[in-house]
Amino acid sequence: MRKVTATLAVSLLIATTAGHAAPRVEPEARLARALDGRVAGEPVNCINLRNIRSSQIIDRTAIIYDAGGTIYVNRPRAGRESLDRWDTLVSRTFSSQLCSIDVVQLYDPAAQTLTGLVFLGDFVPYRKVR
Repeated sequence: MRKVTATLAVSLLIATTAGHAAPRVEPEARLARALDGRVAGEPVNCINLRNIRSSQIIDRTAIIYDAGGTIYVNRPRAGRESLDRWDTLVSRTFSSQLCSIDVVQLYDPAAQTLTGLVFLGDFVPYRKVR
């Protein structure tokens, strides 16, 4: 009887906790939060890789490239549905730039497999408002 009561108590705790879980932030809202306080500039075809400090994937939406004072947002032309924030970007370039004609591979480090290809679009620069 004690075992049944304990199991029932744990089940009720799990059921009530699941209802109070933190709301999931939608990809567009995550992107908007990353760009808060910034203004879009004219899109460019290429960015210099040496200026890129980090990159961030916004699920099924975009890739953010941080170049310090400027953040570049790339909304891929194709393969956008493969974007997963837990994946790693693998860019194979033949110059010092990443361009809108390049293809980026997505790699799942946990499964150690390629998970998709993304055909990049234009890079939209966002700079802080003064």
